[in-house]
Amino acid sequence: MITRGEMPQLRRAGVLAWGGAAVSWELFTPGRPLWAGLASCAAFLLLAAGCAQHVRRGLKARLRRSQEIAGAAQRALLRPLPGRIEGLAVAAAQLSASRGAAVGGDLYEAVPTPHGVRVVIGDVRGHGLPALAAAAAVLGAFREAAYDEASLAGVLRRMERALGRHVRERARAEHPSACQAAPESPSAEEFVTVLLLEIGRDGAVTALNCGHPWPILLRRPDEPLEPCGAVPYAAAPSRNRVVLSVPAPRPPAGPARAGPWTRRGCAFRPAAGREAEEAPAPEGVRVLDGGDPLPPLGVVPVPDGLVAGECGQLLPGDVLFLHTDGAEDARDAAGRFFPLPRVLAGLLARQPAPTPARLVAGVHAALLRHTGGRLTDDVALLVLRSDRCA
Repeated sequence: MITRGEMPQLRRAGVLAWGGAAVSWELFTPGRPLWAGLASCAAFLLLAAGCAQHVRRGLKARLRRSQEIAGAAQRALLRPLPGRIEGLAVAAAQLSASRGAAVGGDLYEAVPTPHGVRVVIGDVRGHGLPALAAAAAVLGAFREAAYDEASLAGVLRRMERALGRHVRERARAEHPSACQAAPESPSAEEFVTVLLLEIGRDGAVTALNCGHPWPILLRRPDEPLEPCGAVPYAAAPSRNRVVLSVPAPRPPAGPARAGPWTRRGCAFRPAAGREAEEAPAPEGVRVLDGGDPLPPLGVVPVPDGLVAGECGQLLPGDVLFLHTDGAEDARDAAGRFFPLPRVLAGLLARQPAPTPARLVAGVHAALLRHTGGRLTDDVALLVLRSDRCA
């Protein structure tokens, strides 16, 4: 069976074979003068070159138009972030695993609100263009709810409802006979890992995590760490700790009690998963850990009584490096994972106070070198540095 990728090669081979046969016929037909055959071949080649140039110009125009449309879609979905938001320097980048695609299933945003700077980063199941619609639905809900909702839990529920509507609409479009009415259990399965952060004016960081990697805190080694703030990267809990097939229990009725959903602080956790097998954490590179994450959005309903966890304070000069799992899980030709903390430590060693844009560019370049430019998942990077006065 001929695949779509083999069609251009077959077309080129067919054109070359037809051209070779025509030239041979003109040159070696018995009874025709050689000069007549050469003249006919020259005319044929000029005509073929003109046709090829016309087709090439048309293809280049279509490619340019497609790139313009992709750029507009990228600016609409992942709007360029301002360089500074309420004393925080910001930079971000996104890489799509789909060849030729400028956007994919990863999402990020940072907005100033009356409640503080609110930040989201997420990863839709799958990658590339098929995940684009779900990312747009979740990101659109965040941009509206971040200003309206007083708590991060309210923002998360608005995002969950937007994802649910998208999934039901997709199910009706793909399976109209099975989804004549709005289904309670749509056939289309979609989930999104999400990390929500709120950075107050005093630098206090609160977070809600639904199955997403915790951000990495870059802090000068001489600065102390809060008891419930960051933990060494090698001792961070694995984001895969949540078992997606087991629904998370709801908190008991009555007054809110301390528990998985009302935790008001962070805790040191034993090493788990792939991170535990790594070498000791580089100096100054730590994970801002808020404990066990909730399941991703779309797996089980967001529980009632949800309260964002306190994750320490962002001091002047501190850097938060947010990323999707495509960065950690990227492999080289030998199957080795991308050493993200080592890369960050190397960037800090070369430049003790790099700008967020330089950190993003450095990790971006190192990621492409590590994978040879062949990504298997979308990657989003978002960096925030506190330039506020103490």
